[in-house]
Amino acid sequence: MSDDRERATGTGRVITALAWAVLLLGLWLWGRGVTGVPHGTAGLTTGDVFALGRPADPARLPSPARPLGDARPQRIDIPRLGVQAPVVVRGLDARGAVDPPPFDQSGVVGWYGSGTAPGAAGAALMVGHVDTETRPAVFYRLSTLEPGETVRVVRSDGRVAVFTVDDVRVLPRDGFDAQQAYGPHEPGRAELRLITCGGTYDRADRTYTANVVVSAYLTGTGR
Repeated sequence: MSDDRERATGTGRVITALAWAVLLLGLWLWGRGVTGVPHGTAGLTTGDVFALGRPADPARLPSPARPLGDARPQRIDIPRLGVQAPVVVRGLDARGAVDPPPFDQSGVVGWYGSGTAPGAAGAALMVGHVDTETRPAVFYRLSTLEPGETVRVVRSDGRVAVFTVDDVRVLPRDGFDAQQAYGPHEPGRAELRLITCGGTYDRADRTYTANVVVSAYLTGTGR
């Protein structure tokens, strides 16, 4: 029986590792510009592509809060950007990348529903468009966030998960590291990743040259 349990445990670990590897591959493809706007605004810059991070001084940030249980996100609020957006569940597209909301829902944020729930332990992933063919979208100014600023996620259990931004990165799609961008930064914490296109729009490739990745962690809850 002991050997059977060990084999079962080993098999479960392999399956979990394979599932995570598949997701990271899809996120790498996403980072390579798979979700770029078909036409976009030529020359739009959403961040300094060479400034690969604005990490905060940990001593000036609040302590992490105890992670919550699972509950679906319903709305995301980013006070400094004036963002109050509904959240919809999204899966993976045909390439295995996280599928953002359709372009006709440019004010909506997509949550990767097969992953971590915002507020639960692990890194929850949320994606949104930076623009459409004619106007800015929900995450247009995402790259302007600074460490120490607040992101709130209203959950289906009636609780509000309050996150504090601790890192903002504009990562070039060449050499994109999905594990670094989207994997948990500290084991046991409840973390959040807000992701959109960044850099400049490349007309030849019809994609953006980078991705904006905002990292935050749970520091409080409310009702």
